[in-house]
Amino acid sequence: MKFGVIPVAAAIGSILAHSVRLSGRRLRKGLVLSEADVAVLVLEGVSQITVAQLAEADCSEDKAAHQLAVALLPDTQDSGMRLSEAFTGRVNIFATGPCVVRFETDKLLQLNQVDPMITLATVPDYTQMAAGGMIATVKIISYGVPTLGLKRACRFAKGALRVALPVHKTATLIITDIFGGPGAKGSEAIKARLHALGMELKSVQIVPHQIVPLTDAIANADTDMILILTGSATSDTDDVAPQALRAVGGEVIRFGMPVDPGNLLFFGKFGGKDVIGLPGCARSSALNGADWVLSRLACGLAITGEDIAAMGVGGLLKEIPSRPMPRTRKLRREK
Repeated sequence: MKFGVIPVAAAIGSILAHSVRLSGRRLRKGLVLSEADVAVLVLEGVSQITVAQLAEADCSEDKAAHQLAVALLPDTQDSGMRLSEAFTGRVNIFATGPCVVRFETDKLLQLNQVDPMITLATVPDYTQMAAGGMIATVKIISYGVPTLGLKRACRFAKGALRVALPVHKTATLIITDIFGGPGAKGSEAIKARLHALGMELKSVQIVPHQIVPLTDAIANADTDMILILTGSATSDTDDVAPQALRAVGGEVIRFGMPVDPGNLLFFGKFGGKDVIGLPGCARSSALNGADWVLSRLACGLAITGEDIAAMGVGGLLKEIPSRPMPRTRKLRREK
C-alpha cells in the first residue's frame, strides 16, 4: 500500500486518507474517490490530497477485518458468538448468550505479531459473558494490509477462540443459620448470579449451622449444583461446611483462594455434582472470587487446585463497601 500526497487529478480510485470539508458537503476519510469526487475537489481549488493506494497484493481494511473475524470463530453450527458488520476496518465479536470465553493465548500472541496493522483485542481469558457482551474486536489499522500477512494471521486465528456454554440448569442454595446471623441475606444476589448463567435457583434451604443438618441438606439436594452459604464464615478446612461435605461422602477439592474478596471459598464434589462453599462476600452483588469459580463450573469447565492458585495473579478485585475490615487503615493524624 502506498500512502502520501498526490495530485488530485491522479486520485481517482484512491482512498481518501483525511476528511475534506467542501462547500456544502464533506468527503469523509476512507472514501474511495470517484471521478465525480475528484471533479468536485478540482472545482473547489484543491490541487493535492493525501490518499492510500492499495496494491494488487493488498486486501482492503473491511474485507481483511471480516476474514480474520470469521477465522476466529469455530467451525460449529452454534459457536455462541456473532460478528458485527465490518466498518472502518473493524469487526466486533459478541456473545449470543451466557458463556465463559476461552482463548489459545499463544496463538493470539502470534496473530498480533504478524503485522502491526493487523490487531485483535479481547477480554481476559475465562471472562463470563452475557448475551450481547463484546468478546473481542478485530481492527485493521491501515486502509489495507498485505494479503499474505492476513492469511498468516488467519492461520493463527483458527481454533484460538471459543466459548463454553452453560451445562448446568439448576442449583440448590443451602444457608446455615446462627443466632443473630445474616439469615437469608444475599440469596437474591446469588439468584441473580445464577440467572446470568442461564440457571435456576430451584431451592433455598435454611438449616442450623451444624454438621448433621447440613449433611442431610446436601444429601437431599436434587439439582445440578449445590451452593453453601454459612452463617458464620468458613475459616478452616475442618470447619462445619467442609466437614459436612466429607461426612456425606463428598470431597473437598480446595479450601481457600488467592482472590480478594473471596478468600474463604471452598469447592468440591458430591455424587458427581459440583459443590461450592461460598464466601460471605457472595451476599453482595459485587464481583468476587466465587463468580470466577461459579461461572467456570456452570459452563462445564473443570477446576483444579492449581487453577485456583493461578487466579491470584489479577485476583486483587475492587474493594466493596460491605467489607468489615478494609485492606488499608487510615493513619491517625499527629496532634
